[in-house]
Order: sequence, then structure tokens, then C-alpha cells
Amino acid sequence: MEVTLSIIKADVGGFVGHSDVHPELRKCCVTHLDQAKKEGLIIDYAQGEVGDDIALIMTHTKGIENEEIHKFAWNTFTAMTEVARQYGQYGAGQDLLVDAFSGNLKGMGPGFAEMTIVERPSEPIIIFLADKTEPGAWNMPLYKMFADPFNTIGLVIDPSMHEGFRYEVLDLIGERQVIFETPEEIYDMLVLIGSPSRYVIKHIFRKGDNDEPVAVTSTQRLFLMAGRYVGKDDPVMAVRCQSGLPAVGEVLEPFAFPHAVAGWMRGSHHGPLMPVGIEDDTPTRFDGPPRVVALGFQLKDGMLIGPRDMFSDKSYDNARQQALDAADYLRRHGPFEPHRLPLEEMEYTTMPAVMKKLKDRFKAAD
Repeated sequence: MEVTLSIIKADVGGFVGHSDVHPELRKCCVTHLDQAKKEGLIIDYAQGEVGDDIALIMTHTKGIENEEIHKFAWNTFTAMTEVARQYGQYGAGQDLLVDAFSGNLKGMGPGFAEMTIVERPSEPIIIFLADKTEPGAWNMPLYKMFADPFNTIGLVIDPSMHEGFRYEVLDLIGERQVIFETPEEIYDMLVLIGSPSRYVIKHIFRKGDNDEPVAVTSTQRLFLMAGRYVGKDDPVMAVRCQSGLPAVGEVLEPFAFPHAVAGWMRGSHHGPLMPVGIEDDTPTRFDGPPRVVALGFQLKDGMLIGPRDMFSDKSYDNARQQALDAADYLRRHGPFEPHRLPLEEMEYTTMPAVMKKLKDRFKAAD
């Protein structure tokens, strides 16, 4: 069966501040999703969230970037925004950058990750949702999952994975893309994806004639769309597992190391990406630290069997402790780098106003 998986997310109001989602917003979201399923627009759905972001997780047969699906998501987020305003939620509708829907969600604010696949007899999929960070946060984990044999031993011992995978990398500033073959071009690829604020992994494909998609991420950057700081991008990602792909444990393993990502308070700081269970997905310390949840599904005939809370496992306790220790270390830097992002990453915060104020005070150095 050919089916499209769409994950569409937005921040339409925080409870309290940027830490959580109000129960009435959840109720509004599920009501709309349930109606869409009854009307046959979608096959199945799940409502996901992390921090103050809500994700619509949907299966359907309409393909990627479909106008009906994207318009439904826009209308759902708009309805949730009205509920958020009714309850005085912080930043109500902040990810809705325009006033009206216009074909699909590109450039409109909400983030989305979609792929159309031919469903296998057993189709395990992990959906990752992150808060207080940017799309480049997925670069290191995706490199480890599909290109690093120290993480994914299947690359060495599984004949169906031994040839490697194909990575699509986007240049968010130059609006270009490039395809890398791994393992042949790993070193070239690392030059780019090692700079996650600009170069991000969009798709990973299984090598072959049909370029079968096996992983997809959201790559929307809000400040590039809005021309100002309007919140961090809070990316989502879907990764297929098993049967010639990394095992579930190999897909989750990169998050046992809470690597440093950009985001955190006002999107202007580096912090550790902490893997947490659903009960702990509410960032409050300095509006963070950044965190990620993993929702496990078995896809069967388009139905989403799940979710299973994959990071609620106690074996991630050490990663959480490392993240807390790293958070302590970085916070002590206060407004200094490397905790605060470098100036070129702060062009859409207070930096332009400060430079305008000081421009006549700069003098030529002796």
C-alpha cells in the first residue's frame, strides 16, 4: 500500500510562557483531526507535542505538499490560535506568519516533514519532535543513524545496508540542495552538515533506482521567512526502521549523547538536546534546555499503531544527567559565547538595533 505520512507542527500558544500546551488546545486539535478522519480526508492521525508545539501526525493517500492536507492543517492551527487567545496563552498564533492560506504551507510559518512510501509488511517508524532548537539539530543524529558504523553496526554486517544511503542536504541561505552518496562522500558531506545553522539534512534515501525515502525532516527556519526573530523552529523528523534500514535501537542510539544545538532561551543560545519521555517534555529552566521526544509507531494499512514513548526508557537517564551537567556548565557563561550564539546567528534578535545605535561611535583603529 502506498501511503503518505505528514507531520505538520506549529506553536500557536504556550502554557505557561513557552513551556507547555493548554488542555483546551489539545482538545481543539483532536476534534479537528477526528473530523478529518471521519470525512475521509486522512486515514489515521495522532496528536503529538513537545514543549509549546503541537504536531499533527497524519496518514493519507494524497501525496506530499497536498493543498487539501495543508489547508486542513492551517485551518486547525487557526482554530487553535483562537482558543489560545481565549485563554490568554503566550505567543498565540506566533508561527502563523501570514493572514490567509495560499496553496501550501511553504513560507507560511508551520513546519512540515512528509514522505510517501510503499508500506512494508511491518513498518516501524519513529517520529521525533524537538523544542527550543532548529532543523540542523537533526544533522548529527541522522549522520550517525545512516552513515556511522560505530552507531549502526548494520552498515557493516547487514548485506542490505552495506552499500550505504543517499543524503539530500539543503543550503538554507543559498536555497540550493546537493545529494551525497555515503559512504563514498562522507568527508565532503561532513564539511557542510557540520555547520547545522546553514546546511541541513532534508531527506535520506535508500540507494537504488527508485530513491525510496527512509527519513525526512522539517527544514523551515522562521527567521528566514519572517525577516525577524519570531521563535525557534522546533523541528520534526520521521525515520523508518528495520528490514534493510537501521534497527529501532540504532535509530534511537544517537540521542544517548545530548549533543549541543542552537536554540534555548530566545533562540539565542547553545544547549544540550535532552531526550525525554512525554511526561517530561515541558522545558522551563531558562526556557529549556532543548529537548526531544520520540514517538514509536507501527504503520499498518495506513493506520498509526501507537504511539510508544521511546525515550521513557531508563537507559536514557545518563544522557539526561549529562544534559543537565552540560546545561549547568553553559549557563555559567551567561551572555558570553559559546553559550550565547555568535553574532552572525543573532542578526534577527537585538543585534541590528544595537549596531544601528552604535554606528556613529565606531572610529578607525590606530
